[in-house]
Amino acid sequence: MRMYDLIVKKRDGGELTREEIDYIIEGYTDGDIPDYQMSAWLMAVFYKGMNARETADMTMAMVRSGDMLDLSAINGIKADKHSTGGVGDKVTLVLAPMVAAAGVPVAKMSGRGLGHTGGTIDKLESIPGFNTSLTEDTFVKQVNSIKIALTGQTGNLTPADKKIYALRDATGIVDSIPLIASSIMSKKIAAGAQVIVLDVTCGSGAFMHNIEDARKLARLMVDIGDNVGRRTIAVITDMDEPLGNTVGNAMEVIEAVETLKGRGSRDVLDVCLELGAWMIAGIEADMADTGKAADRQMLEQLHDKAYERLETTIKDGSALDKFREWITAQNGNSAVIDDYSLFPSSKYIYDVKADRTGYIRYTRADEAGMASMVLGGGRAKKDDAVNPAVGVEICAKTGDYVHQGDVIARIHSDDEKMTAESEKRLKNAFVIEDNEVERNMLIKEIVF
Repeated sequence: MRMYDLIVKKRDGGELTREEIDYIIEGYTDGDIPDYQMSAWLMAVFYKGMNARETADMTMAMVRSGDMLDLSAINGIKADKHSTGGVGDKVTLVLAPMVAAAGVPVAKMSGRGLGHTGGTIDKLESIPGFNTSLTEDTFVKQVNSIKIALTGQTGNLTPADKKIYALRDATGIVDSIPLIASSIMSKKIAAGAQVIVLDVTCGSGAFMHNIEDARKLARLMVDIGDNVGRRTIAVITDMDEPLGNTVGNAMEVIEAVETLKGRGSRDVLDVCLELGAWMIAGIEADMADTGKAADRQMLEQLHDKAYERLETTIKDGSALDKFREWITAQNGNSAVIDDYSLFPSSKYIYDVKADRTGYIRYTRADEAGMASMVLGGGRAKKDDAVNPAVGVEICAKTGDYVHQGDVIARIHSDDEKMTAESEKRLKNAFVIEDNEVERNMLIKEIVF
């Protein structure tokens, strides 16, 4: 078998066998296949695509390239949630303690942010003392003890995906549906959860800019999960505007705490309730039918009951208590929940004002994310440092009516020179129109 022949085969639209895909993934991971040949093959995939079977085979080849996390020592069926990325996405910070407070174990591995999409690890590390590097033994014991733990990804989890993603990023082939699907699902499968819920974001701030591509990606990932025995449900959510009212690490944690206190952003809470309810429904469906596929009606009934359970965790304060317990367990200072001054704060706050009267419409949510990134709130390169104190507040959302001179955003900055660039990015993110603007539909579709 030669890599040259497999490049030509895919270039000409051929379908690769499982053995051929295994050869490519193993050879590249081991260093036997050079970057230039792998780049050529990935570019052929970018243009010619892969079918569902090829994508599933590539996913499992990447899973087998490294370690698989064994969660069997954790009591009960484990569920995991993954977002395809967005702007202001602090969902895990709210969803995880809600689900854990409902009695469901949350054993989660998360990553750092790159570009305008924020990383959960970066956000949690803005809490003084919070430790995101747990040993596997500590991770398992903590979940069994308090139902929740979160750690950074291990060094040898899906090493093939790490190498391939870096190559895709460097050669302009990140936006390929089969390559995105195999990358996400290889990490989720290797992380050991039996139930996987996917938040497939759709819009100007997401990888998938339109509903058709979001639907294709969701369907492909659900099929991959189901084919390897992991119940998988995808929720397509809106990302045409930032989620919630903040973009920036410490600011997003504060907004998450406010949401857990029952007074935060409604859109953040609605997404968390939806995803969390499907996590619980998936677990209960597995328990009820011993692993066989539950029909849609059964899942929807379980979802509705779980949704009510999760709403109760906000009303009775148990989700907030669980977040406090979680912070303490991972050596963080849980006093931040009651005293936001303990978070890092920026040197300067600058008001961005509307230059005319009318209705707000977000057209470039990614620019709102970039407005935070240029301040130091995100990474242009993966080894860049992140400033947890900086970011932007979103004071007006799609459909809001504003007058000229109203504050529509606030920039939290440590560098006055970058404030002008951030303001420019923010103003590129939206337009102000004369006619009334419809608000976006937050939950677009559910894919089983």
